[in-house]
Amino acid sequence: MDIQIRNLTKSYGGHRAVDDISFDVRTGEVLGFLGPNGAGKTTTMKMITNFLLADEGRIEINGRAIDDGWAKQHIGYLPEHNPLYDEMPVIDYLAFCAALQNVDKSDIPSRVKEMVRICGIDTMKHKKISELSKGYRQRVGLAQAMIHNPDILILDEPTSGLDPNQIVEIRELIKNLGNEKTVILSTHILPEVEATCDRILIINKGKIVADGTANTLRKQAQGQQVLRIKIQAPDNQVVADALQLIPQVRTVEIVDFGSGRFELQSEPEVHSNEAVFHLCASKGWVLTEMIPYETKLEDIFRDLTMN
Repeated sequence: MDIQIRNLTKSYGGHRAVDDISFDVRTGEVLGFLGPNGAGKTTTMKMITNFLLADEGRIEINGRAIDDGWAKQHIGYLPEHNPLYDEMPVIDYLAFCAALQNVDKSDIPSRVKEMVRICGIDTMKHKKISELSKGYRQRVGLAQAMIHNPDILILDEPTSGLDPNQIVEIRELIKNLGNEKTVILSTHILPEVEATCDRILIINKGKIVADGTANTLRKQAQGQQVLRIKIQAPDNQVVADALQLIPQVRTVEIVDFGSGRFELQSEPEVHSNEAVFHLCASKGWVLTEMIPYETKLEDIFRDLTMN
């Protein structure tokens, strides 16, 4: 199911938590929803799930407004603070959640069994939730979000509290679910976004400040190619002067004069790799390193959200 959000706004008192945002999420897409604390991520997710009503704007699923609450049966939601009934055994809790989601009574045992398998909680299924570690509690939260096989998954910090091995497992699960479901994933773990999400949306102070794939955001942030190179030659100042004369090169910085390390910034929308190689070949210089510098997602995130 596709999600369409138009001019969504939500205020608390005089503070606009979400400020006139619009975006779409397509079926089969995993959207990484990023932003600093207080940026409006959780408020937006709660409005999509119909836990909060918007002040202004419209949310549609497959072109139909969610205002009357019909969409809840198609949505699985894992909130930021995972609400669980501590005194219930895991399988009883999942069966209870399935009943709340109107899963057919005859299908509940098989759905519980499937979620126990998928979320890796088989060894914990008879324990009370209060006895579980934070990581296993998070897995139970994921299981309840998926128990009714929803078309849309809204996951707010789904890997919070998991160890590295568990994070990899849940990441793979989310990627597989994204092949057939619409997934919105909020997280502060930026490498996880790159590994899991098809697209990234960054929100800051209630407004969308970036929307695209990780590579698209890098290109927009970087503008010019940056190369770090090392050249063996008799005179490094001569090398630097020659590099600066390459038409594709905008700037040359000598990183380490003694070892012949340089950092080049290319002109916008061009690459200077071949020109550097041909220069070295024509001069008889030995090019021992050529490393493209890639803007990190953390740097982009910081640049967009520090103001």
